[in-house]
Amino acid sequence: MAYFVGIDLGGTNIKAGVVSEKGELLNRVSVKTNADRPMEEIITDMGKLAKEAIADAGVNESDVAAIGIGSPGTPDNKAGTLVYATNLPFVNAPMRKIIRSVIDLPVYIDNDANCAAMAESVSGAAADVADSVTITIGTGIGCGVIINNRIFSGFNQAGSEFGHTVLVAGGVPCSCGRKGCFEAYSSASALVRMTKEAAQANPDSKLNEVIEERGKVNGQTAFEAQRRGDEVASKVVDTYLEYLSEGLANVINTFMPEVLLIGGGVCNEGDPLMVPLREKTMSKPFFGPGVKKTEIRVAQMGNDAGIVGAAMMGKACFDDKLQG
Repeated sequence: MAYFVGIDLGGTNIKAGVVSEKGELLNRVSVKTNADRPMEEIITDMGKLAKEAIADAGVNESDVAAIGIGSPGTPDNKAGTLVYATNLPFVNAPMRKIIRSVIDLPVYIDNDANCAAMAESVSGAAADVADSVTITIGTGIGCGVIINNRIFSGFNQAGSEFGHTVLVAGGVPCSCGRKGCFEAYSSASALVRMTKEAAQANPDSKLNEVIEERGKVNGQTAFEAQRRGDEVASKVVDTYLEYLSEGLANVINTFMPEVLLIGGGVCNEGDPLMVPLREKTMSKPFFGPGVKKTEIRVAQMGNDAGIVGAAMMGKACFDDKLQG
C-alpha cells in the first residue's frame, strides 16, 4: 500500500500527517508557523515536518508516494510555487524546490479550501457523491468545488473564490478591495461585526449581557442571546442567515452540486443554524419543476480536513503522473 503525506499550512500552525491511499489518517504532527520569518525558513520546516510525520507514523519513506500541500492563497502546481498568500510572506515561493531539498518526494500544491473539499469528498460528508461544494465559514469564506470526484480550480488554480462574489452592490468593504462581497456579509467575522453593531445600538439587549459574561464577541454570541429570548439577537441571526442563504443559493445555481457542505465553527450551533438556513436557502435556487434538489449537509472532517485533503490531492496528481 502506498502512503501520502498531507501538509496543512496555516498562518499560526503547520500540520502534517500520513494518509493511506484510501484516505485514512494515520497520525498528526505540527509546528508553529511563526509567519514573520522568511518564507524559505517556513518552507524548510514544512519539509522537516513531512519527514517527522513519516517517522512518527512508523512507515518507510520509500512507501510514501508523494507530498500534498494545502495552503491559503493561489498556487501554481505546474511550477511548484505558491504565487501569493494572504497573511503569509509568500510571493512566488518555490515550495517544491525547497521541500525536495529536505525530502526527495514529489510535491503537489493546492488551495486549502480545495483540499478541505477533497477531504470531504474522499472521507467525509460527501463521500457518497461525485459532485459537491464545500463552504467553510471562518474569518473569511472558503469554497472548494469537486466535480466528478476531482478538484475544480480554474485554468490558473485561482478559481472557486465565491467569498468574493458580490451580494450587495456598494456594500460593506471587503478585504479583497471590492464592496458588498459574500464574505463581508456571511463570514464569522461578518456575524461578529453585526453582533457588535446591534449590541452598541441596543444597550438593553441581552447581547450585552452575554458579551459581559463571555468577555468577548464571537460567532456564538447572537445565538446565545437569541436562546435567552432576545429580539435584537434574533434579528441579527435572521439577517445573517438571510445573507448566508443568498450566497449559498448562488453557489447552488452555479454548480448544482448533489451535496453542498457547510463547515466552520459557526456550524457548532447545530439545528438553530442549519434548520432555518436550509429553509431559507432551498427556497431560492432555480431548480425548476421536477428537478432534483441539492442536499445541504454539515462538513464532518473538521481539523483533519486540511491534512487528508492535501494528501488526497497529492494522490490524484501522482496518479495522473504529473511532474512533482
